[in-house]
Amino acid sequence: MGDDSEWMKLPIDQKCEHKLWKARLNGYEEALKLFQKIDDEKSPEWSKYLGLIKKFVTDSNAVAQLKGLEAALAYVENAHVAGKTTGEVASGVVNKVFNQPKARAKELGLDICLMYIEIEKGEAVQEELLKGLDNKNPKIIVACIETLRKALSEFGSKIISLKPIIKVLPKLFESREKAVRDEAKLLAVEIYRWIRDALRPPLQNINSVQLKELEEEWVKVSSAAPKQTRFLRSQQELKAKFEQQQAVGGDADGGGDDEEEAVPQVDAYELLEAVEILSKLPKDFYEKIEAKKWQERKEALEAVELLVKNPKLESGDYADLVKVLKKVVGKDTNVMLVALAAKCLAGLAAGLRKKFGQYAGHVVPTILEKFKEKKPQVVQALQEAIDAIFLTTTLQNISEDVLAVMDNKNPTIKQQTSLFIARSFRHCTPSTLPKSLLKPFCAALLKHINDSAPEVRDAGFEALGTALKVAGEKAVNPFLADVDKLKLDRIKECAEKVELVYGKKTGGAAEKKEGKPITGKTPALSGTGGDKETKDAATKPGPLKKAPAVKSGGPPKKGKPAAAAGMGGAGAKGKKGPETKEIFESELSIEVCEEKAAAVLPASCIQQLDSGNWKERLACMEEFQKAVELMERSEMPCQALVRMLAKKPGWKETNFQVMQMKLHIVALIAQKGNFSKTSAQVVLDGLVDKVGDVKCGSNAKEAMTAIAEACQLPWTAEQVVAMAFSQKNPKNQSETLNWLSNAIKEFGFSGLNVKAFISNVKTALAATNPAVRTSAITLLGVMYLYVGPPLRMFFEDEKPALLSQIDAEFEKMQGQTAPPPTRGISRHSGGGGDDGEEEEQEDVGNDVVDLLPRTDIGDKITAELVSKIGDKNWKIRKEGLDEVTSIINDAKFIQPNIGELPAALKSRLNDSNKILVQQTLSILQQLATAMGPNIKQHVKNLGIPVITVLGDSKNNVRAAALATVNAWAEQTGMKEWLEGEDLSEELKKENPFLRQELLGWLAEKLPTLRSVPSDLLLCVPHLYSCLEDRNGDVRKKAQDALPFFMMHLGFEKMAKATGKLKPTSKDQVLAMLEKAKANMPAKPAPPVKASSRVVGGAAPAKFQPASALAEDSGSNNTESKPDPKKAKAGGASSKAKGVQGKKVLSKPNLKEDDDKSGPIFIIVPNGKEQRMKDEKGLKVLKWNFTTPRDEYIEQLKTQMSSCVAKWLQDEMFHADFQHHNKALAVMIEHLESEKDGVISCLDLILKWLTLRFFDTNTSVLMKALEYLKLLFNLLSQEEYHLTENEASSFIPYLILKVGEPKDVIRKDVRAILNRMCLIYPASKMFTFIMEGTKSKNSKQRAECLEELGCLVESYGMNVCQPTPGKALKEMATHIGDRDNTVRNAALNTIVTVYNVHGDQVFKLIGNLSEKDMSMLEERIKRSAKRPSAAPVRQAEEKPQRTQNISANASMLRRGPAEDMSSKLNQNRNMGSHSETTHTVPREFQLDLDEIENDNGTVRCEMPALVQHKLDDIFEPVLIPEPKIRAVSPHFDDMHSNTASTINFVISQVASGDINTSIQALAQIDEVLRQEDKAEAMSGHIDQFLIATFMQLRLIYNTHMADEKLDKDEIVKLYSCIIGSMISLFQIESLAREASTGVLKDLMHGLITLMLDSRVEDLEEGEQVIRSVNLLVVKVLEKSDQTNILSALLVLLQDSLLATASSPKFSELVMKCLWRMVRLLPETINSINLDRILLDIHIFMKVFPKEKLKQCKSEFPIRTLKTLLHTLCKLKGPKILDHLTMIDNKNESELEAHLCRVMKHSMDQTGSKADKDTEKGASRIEEKASKAKVNDILAEIFKKIGSKENTKEGLAELYEYKKKYSDADIEPFLKNSSQFFQSYVERGLRLIETEREGKGRIAASTGISPQMEGTCVPASTHTVSSSIGNTNGEEVGPSVYLERLKILRQRCGLDNAKQEDRPPLMSLLSKPAVPTVASSTDMLHSKLSQLRESREQYQHLDLDSNQTHSSGIGTTLASPSSAAANIDDLKKRLERIKSSRK
Repeated sequence: MGDDSEWMKLPIDQKCEHKLWKARLNGYEEALKLFQKIDDEKSPEWSKYLGLIKKFVTDSNAVAQLKGLEAALAYVENAHVAGKTTGEVASGVVNKVFNQPKARAKELGLDICLMYIEIEKGEAVQEELLKGLDNKNPKIIVACIETLRKALSEFGSKIISLKPIIKVLPKLFESREKAVRDEAKLLAVEIYRWIRDALRPPLQNINSVQLKELEEEWVKVSSAAPKQTRFLRSQQELKAKFEQQQAVGGDADGGGDDEEEAVPQVDAYELLEAVEILSKLPKDFYEKIEAKKWQERKEALEAVELLVKNPKLESGDYADLVKVLKKVVGKDTNVMLVALAAKCLAGLAAGLRKKFGQYAGHVVPTILEKFKEKKPQVVQALQEAIDAIFLTTTLQNISEDVLAVMDNKNPTIKQQTSLFIARSFRHCTPSTLPKSLLKPFCAALLKHINDSAPEVRDAGFEALGTALKVAGEKAVNPFLADVDKLKLDRIKECAEKVELVYGKKTGGAAEKKEGKPITGKTPALSGTGGDKETKDAATKPGPLKKAPAVKSGGPPKKGKPAAAAGMGGAGAKGKKGPETKEIFESELSIEVCEEKAAAVLPASCIQQLDSGNWKERLACMEEFQKAVELMERSEMPCQALVRMLAKKPGWKETNFQVMQMKLHIVALIAQKGNFSKTSAQVVLDGLVDKVGDVKCGSNAKEAMTAIAEACQLPWTAEQVVAMAFSQKNPKNQSETLNWLSNAIKEFGFSGLNVKAFISNVKTALAATNPAVRTSAITLLGVMYLYVGPPLRMFFEDEKPALLSQIDAEFEKMQGQTAPPPTRGISRHSGGGGDDGEEEEQEDVGNDVVDLLPRTDIGDKITAELVSKIGDKNWKIRKEGLDEVTSIINDAKFIQPNIGELPAALKSRLNDSNKILVQQTLSILQQLATAMGPNIKQHVKNLGIPVITVLGDSKNNVRAAALATVNAWAEQTGMKEWLEGEDLSEELKKENPFLRQELLGWLAEKLPTLRSVPSDLLLCVPHLYSCLEDRNGDVRKKAQDALPFFMMHLGFEKMAKATGKLKPTSKDQVLAMLEKAKANMPAKPAPPVKASSRVVGGAAPAKFQPASALAEDSGSNNTESKPDPKKAKAGGASSKAKGVQGKKVLSKPNLKEDDDKSGPIFIIVPNGKEQRMKDEKGLKVLKWNFTTPRDEYIEQLKTQMSSCVAKWLQDEMFHADFQHHNKALAVMIEHLESEKDGVISCLDLILKWLTLRFFDTNTSVLMKALEYLKLLFNLLSQEEYHLTENEASSFIPYLILKVGEPKDVIRKDVRAILNRMCLIYPASKMFTFIMEGTKSKNSKQRAECLEELGCLVESYGMNVCQPTPGKALKEMATHIGDRDNTVRNAALNTIVTVYNVHGDQVFKLIGNLSEKDMSMLEERIKRSAKRPSAAPVRQAEEKPQRTQNISANASMLRRGPAEDMSSKLNQNRNMGSHSETTHTVPREFQLDLDEIENDNGTVRCEMPALVQHKLDDIFEPVLIPEPKIRAVSPHFDDMHSNTASTINFVISQVASGDINTSIQALAQIDEVLRQEDKAEAMSGHIDQFLIATFMQLRLIYNTHMADEKLDKDEIVKLYSCIIGSMISLFQIESLAREASTGVLKDLMHGLITLMLDSRVEDLEEGEQVIRSVNLLVVKVLEKSDQTNILSALLVLLQDSLLATASSPKFSELVMKCLWRMVRLLPETINSINLDRILLDIHIFMKVFPKEKLKQCKSEFPIRTLKTLLHTLCKLKGPKILDHLTMIDNKNESELEAHLCRVMKHSMDQTGSKADKDTEKGASRIEEKASKAKVNDILAEIFKKIGSKENTKEGLAELYEYKKKYSDADIEPFLKNSSQFFQSYVERGLRLIETEREGKGRIAASTGISPQMEGTCVPASTHTVSSSIGNTNGEEVGPSVYLERLKILRQRCGLDNAKQEDRPPLMSLLSKPAVPTVASSTDMLHSKLSQLRESREQYQHLDLDSNQTHSSGIGTTLASPSSAAANIDDLKKRLERIKSSRK
């Protein structure tokens, strides 16, 4: 073994190469261990083995090879560099492993191959496996097939490319080896699973038996779409998603859209091999086809027919072949040959697909003309041919030809063309069938449906029906405006029958050219997508109809809601929304009109219409106007009203006042009613007649505008202009034209019939009256804005003098852009997608171009001319070209039909004579201008050859070619050029000139496009080869173009495309891609109209937690590539300037990278001071502007140059917004490290940020706000104070942004304003914000008002500048604002001030209008918050404290959206700068930071205190005068934090605003659903339930009755309420906290809801009622059984007493009681029987048996008996021990009844427990003596409880207590509401002070305990369990006082205060009749506590578990303020009372 030891010492890698197999085996084993151990995939260890892995797998020793394979597998899996070994290892596996006999070896080999695929090396592996299929060894072939199959089944067809595999399949089926054939069959089945029937054509020719077997197998394949189950390393998130779905249990219908991606639709065509057929044509084909004998021609055609049967043809030059076939179709006399030639054309089109497109234009007209043949087989062949050809091109390209044939006289041609159009439409989607195409087609088809031949009409209907189905009614209806109803129905009927090719999928899916659904092209328009949206939209305006104006602003024109479909977000072509909304109305007779008018107008009005006295007519008009103003839209008979107005004297009215009113009324009717064209015709004539009138003209114009809004401008304008020019009055004519100029600006230009106007304008220009001519020229100027230069062409033949005037007007308009429409159409298209807008803009221009008279030069392009152009002699060629030039010049505008010219010109482009090439190019340029957009159809056959000329070596030829290409692109747009493979073929040519010119051209054009065809991807591989071209210029151009390719294709696709490059190239290209990614521009924004909407999607929900916002803005700075969606809003600036900017950037970057290291801000000593001096001395401009002018920007630049790094300044002032983002990212980075620098340049930084506020780009704005937040945090840490100069040049601009439409931004700005108070006095901030309330932007006004409220809340009244009075008056003016949100904000703010300042507010506000005052009082009442006493004094004594109280409140107001803790700190720190009267010197201030870090340990200078867990105290303690320094102010904030947040949210549950309430409920629900968080709700259950049933009451009384409210909203609110309550009642511990009173009201609310018939009528009402049922059951089971039983008994008692209550109600209450009785056996032990029996006692007292028996139903008595019986049964005689709480048992028959029941059961069970009964009896006697006392007390309490005698009662109680000081009235109070208790206590104390002469207040306050407007807070917890220890002894109140003392001591409080006055307990000490506590009594006190966590009547709420029970919350009020308070309370009560009445 000696040699063993030799190799044992070698390192692992050398062992692996050793010649001894054992050594190698050992090496492989160790290598395997090593590979599994290395964690870092990039470790250098891996590289050592790069060369060895191949040897691992090809080891000659079988045993070693197995180990080697295992090691290799581990290597491939873990090593970063493994990819480099793919080729050699895979080849080794195929050749040396797959032939091994051991199955394990093969298995490992297969795993290695799959692992390589997983690490992204699929192509290389596939290549090796396919090579393996050619191996001679069948074992290897079988293993290769198996590996391919496995790979496909796991990775899917996206990663394993199927084309090469399918190519070899037929060969494998022919193999001699059965094993190979079988394996091939399995592979074929696997492939079939992925691509289905696309596999059939390639396998058509295999052996029929095999094919049959395959078919059988295929049938068995499951129809579910296959899924990828193994993922590449780059697909980890997909993998995670997949695993998640698996975990959930199978595929939970996962990933909607991923499904689409998972299986790309494979087109069989793609898998076929293309066949080259041109060379296979018979040699004499072209002679034969021209032969005289038809048989020879037939032979030639049959030869072609055979060749074109190949399903896929190689591309080539088919021009000649197509030409001869076309000739046969068009000219051959033998119809059989026509059919045959048509078949050949169909075959060619099918085989070439898109490549045939260039010939389509030549063939289509010929085929259509040939439809005159009647023979069915010819017609069929022609149909097949034209259908096949249609698929190779687009409707746009052949539309001209088709439309030309539509007017043919031959009906068969018309019929077949219509049918062809119908079939073509089926292949379209709304995006490929835009309005510009629909318009001409619909116009032509409308003629067909009126044709005399029935077959033509039918075909027309079918085509229009198909168009309707595809494009949707919205797009088509405008063109069907004049079709009568019968025909319209027929069209709709046809539409329903149509089957679309693309099914009813969304439009986008239709374009699956590459198998990828094209997103972003078309918003879901067609099919279900669109329909669904339209339906939604249709339902929406329903409830809105009542409102006078729909949200869109302005008067809406909707008649029937259904018509509103046009308005929905139904997509891109939303522009002409309202056209679909036309209101059809038949003409009514004058009698009908009079009748209808009489129904809505006062009688006097109708009589006086034609009175002879003008005053009466005027009065009549006034009444008329009033009536119209008050009418609802749906009720207004527009036509009747306008006919009344037109009645004699009508428009001949002589009195101008009456006339003005009349015209105004017309306008009103048009705005407010459903105004139809019929009504319009009644009045327009009169209006036009008055438009020139000096006094009535403006009213007439107003009415015309209103009619234009109702009936659309195009129609109105046409009518008006026609009427004006049919009369002679020049004033009317000129004013009509002026009105039209204005109207066009307001409504936009779309849909106007330019032709009609132009003829009228020409008439006007020829008018003798100069005013008419001037108006006409002005109108032309306005039209020029929309139409542009082509407009002038119509007027070229005018007189020179006029023409010069027109030119001057056009000159004025040059460079101006058309204003966005403000009326009519645009308003409704809110949702219109981007494409629509863009198209709209183009449309107008095109319309005009379409109107130009075009000449057909087809007949001038003779065969002779064409042969001249192709002559051998260049001079003759030149003559030919000259002729063409002159033909085009003469024609000016030509039709697209130019015969054989394209082919002739194409051959001239590669003429050897360069002069002719240039001439041809200039002809083509001319051709583009002459033909206009129709040149599109020649792009493929003429445009692409021009691109080839870009490769010419002569500079001037290239320049001419480029100019030509640009001229063409201007007419055609870029889409035609980028579609198909032509462009990529050009780029493929290795001609450096061609490459650099073409790339340069693309770099210029791509950035301007908003979307590109997916074919652009085909250019990418050639772009990559250009990046490595040996020509430097090509490389540079390629680099420049790279970002623009990426902008459209995205980084991922581009990076994926590098997969095919060599490794060295790949790395280089990837590096360039990374670089380009940083420079990638945003896609150009859509037209400005849409831009504001784009980013809207990102706006978060109202309550998004702060962290989410941070992520939102964070996402942008982590990656420098901006999100294209966000960037879209970048506006046009980035489009124009960005392009040049980008180019500059790519090179200098390299040089500049190194000098970015230094500081970014340079500290210039005294720099800032100097700048301020300059500004004061007016040496520089003061920073004050409405929009920043250039001089400000330049000034800032100069000032910055000395103190900001040069490179950063370049970024900051760059034209492209992305650079601003970069600059901000850098500034954020350097913020901490360069504090001093930042502070020294702070004024400049803030000024620069104000400039950013004026940018339109949201991403920059978000970034700027993020920076500001960090900046102000830093400044407050540094204790920096803003200077006046900095503040005044920054804050006003920041305040502008608070009015941003996006929530996110507003929130950020508010947060920043908050932080600013830390570094700038709040009172000065106040002034700036006050200024902000004067803005025109209502959002800004509202937010500023809210902010003012926060300031007052946080800093007291001192912040109000100049004085509180002035400030408040200013705020109060906004209560009358026209915007609802502003009104609310103003009211809330003043309520906030009221809460701080009390009633004085009313003095400060001054006089308000009655309406505003009542709104304010109502709001104050609603807020139910008592003002805190003397806040001013407090502020002086303890500024620190005010700070805190308010901190909490203001924090609550902002809701949980911001991080609470930071908010607290900030509010706390404000103290140091707050402008209170008393500021604490630094050394005496609290060490806030230290306290901050110190988690809740209370720091007080005093002996060590007991560290007590303060969680036991419920509500935060408001500490009375403390002995020592105030406990650290944030000590109680920590605890109030969650509690107060919950309080706040709960208070929102009862909100009157449905959405607020829903949001609050959702938040609570979320807390309840999470076990760990639900605890937080503990202690808040009662208040939550109160808020909830308040909301139920609100819905029941208010919302349900509100007609305007959408009932879906109510259902939504109901389900939220029920949902959150069910969540609550599932948590038993929380459910048990609900107290009796609350449960009573809750059950009342729920039962009322179950009985509400209105709910049942709602759509989902049944569902709601079912859920309520479920909830009631939960409440009964889960809540505290004592409380719920007690509640139900009281509820039953109330319902039987109430006369208004329905018997149904009592019945349901009893059903609940029965359910409780059923539960009793389980729950009896947890029930407090004493209390239940007391309740039964009271019930029986109110309802003695006799009374119960009188009830209509016997249920109540039976219920009671059952309950008592069950209790007796369960408890036995012991039941009588539980009557302890009943003082006078004789008052009811309870005891007697119980005894009876007991006796009865005893009789049955034999006498048992006699003693017990005796005991019970003796106890009765004992108590009887007290009965008398109790009677007296009961009487007194009754008096107190009644409204009238309450004072008397209190006086009697006081007397009684004086007399019997030992009388115990406690039991009487024990079960009463907290409110009642405190009321009694206060009453007694009042009498006491009065009698002893302490107070001078007459005790005349009549407060009734039933009042809800509570004035004194009740304890938040009413714990109404009986006071009693376990042994039943009574516990005196002293115990609790003792406890209270201890607690107060622990908190360092003074106990002396308490002895100042007699405690409540000594005032009331003996028992009396309890009254039931109804939670409503506690209501206001509770809700007010929800709003503020501390009260001014300080009371300590003890946790119920600590005190077991508390009858009455100890209320501590300082006597000194008692008088003032009572006064205050009286006032408020009076107010509340009066409002109640």
